[in-house]
Amino acid sequence: MAEAKKAPVKKAPVKKQEPKEMPTAVFHEEVPPMPKKDKWEYKDRLYELTTKRKPLVHSVPSKHTAKVPLLWFDEELGYNRELRYATNQPTPFVDEQQGAVTLGRISFKDGQLVVPKQNVALQKMLSLYHPLALNGTIVEYNSTKEAAQEVDMIEVQLEAMNAATSMDVDQAEAIMRVEIGSAVSSMSSKELKRDLLVFARSNPYLFLELASDENVHLRNIGIRATEARILELSGDNRTFSYASTGRKLMTVPFDEHPYSALAAYFKTDEGMEVLSAIEKRL
Repeated sequence: MAEAKKAPVKKAPVKKQEPKEMPTAVFHEEVPPMPKKDKWEYKDRLYELTTKRKPLVHSVPSKHTAKVPLLWFDEELGYNRELRYATNQPTPFVDEQQGAVTLGRISFKDGQLVVPKQNVALQKMLSLYHPLALNGTIVEYNSTKEAAQEVDMIEVQLEAMNAATSMDVDQAEAIMRVEIGSAVSSMSSKELKRDLLVFARSNPYLFLELASDENVHLRNIGIRATEARILELSGDNRTFSYASTGRKLMTVPFDEHPYSALAAYFKTDEGMEVLSAIEKRL
């Protein structure tokens, strides 16, 4: 008997695997760093010598030598850097200069030097690094700072002249006696007022200092009392006495100005009584 044929076994359908997407690498293009912008302000600059003597032409050192060192200490690098002014280089530092250099001169005319805005190397050298700039011999003219100083001076002059205008004759005489000495005794009130105003305008700081110093007034009273023969100062400037009786008033301490000592005496309890009596007689 023929064997029955077995039915073929059906295989499960194979699932097609979808290809996985591989992650794509993202490459960022390297951007070169932006150069740091120099904060230096580009403008013409005027430099001045602060010395009292300003010759017609004065040259200052422009390169480092053994006789005249031209160095600037760099705190970031920790050492002195040599300076040299070269007209064809963008920097005043020798270690940053490249190639052949053309040395330049730094010459002031009548104490002044104008450096155009294109010459940044020389401007930085004179403003920041040159030893004469660091010690104040060379300064950059600053119109704003100059105006502020002028305003301050004008305000002080006004204050001093207002004080001089309202000052009484005795105090005016005391201040002018410090300035011109005993010649104040022969001046008229108008001459005294004129010289007082001129003094207040020309030297306002000293004027205000003298005006607020009570010792100036007391010294003047002592001098006037001596001139009026109320008091008498001995020939050796050591003793004050009453001119009428010869009675000793006080002894001037050693190494002290006699009228300064008399002003100090007027502040004591005994001296205040003497001062009151002298003022009445004056």
